[in-house]
Amino acid sequence: MIEEKYLSAGWGEKWPAPAKLNLMLRIVGRREDGYHLLQTVFQIIDMCDWLTFYPSEDGRVGLAAPTPGVREQDDLVVRAVSLLKAYTGYQGGVVIALEKNLPMGGGLGGGSSDAATVLLVLNKLWGLGLSEQELSDLGLRLGADVPVFIFGRSAWGEGVGESLREIDLPEKWYVIIKPDCHVNTGLVFSSEGLTRDSKNIKIDEFIAGNCVNDCEVVVRAKYYEVNAALDALSSFSKARLTGTGACVFAVFDSKTEAYTVSEMLKSRWSVFVAKGCLESPLHAQLKQLI
Repeated sequence: MIEEKYLSAGWGEKWPAPAKLNLMLRIVGRREDGYHLLQTVFQIIDMCDWLTFYPSEDGRVGLAAPTPGVREQDDLVVRAVSLLKAYTGYQGGVVIALEKNLPMGGGLGGGSSDAATVLLVLNKLWGLGLSEQELSDLGLRLGADVPVFIFGRSAWGEGVGESLREIDLPEKWYVIIKPDCHVNTGLVFSSEGLTRDSKNIKIDEFIAGNCVNDCEVVVRAKYYEVNAALDALSSFSKARLTGTGACVFAVFDSKTEAYTVSEMLKSRWSVFVAKGCLESPLHAQLKQLI
């Protein structure tokens, strides 16, 4: 049983770890260390994993239950806690219950978002006082997508995805298909057919409709299931790949339209409906924490 003082401070409360979509992904170069330089647009959506934090008096760091197929010490949730403790010297522990709803390996950023939620929430619960920039720098050590979830708003991203600028996007509805396959990100980025020299564009050009994903051609060619999902969804609205996939999505103006399309696809595909958010639901909830 959790003591009342912990419950009132956010302990024992469910905290969201929202997904993201890449509305555009251009590969504009490559660093000497092999990392690709990108231009991308991140859209936070209201599909979420959920994390609940319980204080561990003996200093233990771990999960209440293991994530299937992932060793606990390799889980980004546990790694994020360990990194935060090592950086700050904090001696306390935490046990985290993770409700995993976001498909793994789908390009929705689930593991990265889980890690960001750990860093942001424990920074508050443990009273560490780290700045958003410090948390973002820590998050980048765990993965290139973690900083956008620390940032917590729709964003124009450059560099490896860590250089972020807020961008106002209409709060549209999205139908998302998760094909029954796992896309190997390393294989995509090492493919000979991948475009690595797209020209830099400006935000106005994206808003005008330049929303190509340079990975899509490679992923279509290598993964039949993704190719089929893109074609199926494009029957209703122009479908795009998020990140390197495997998830694909299409944009709709209304909730009714999105759910109507979802119903028509769900007999064959694993389909989700989500709404775009200008502000992460995690950040909205953090504002309520005193």
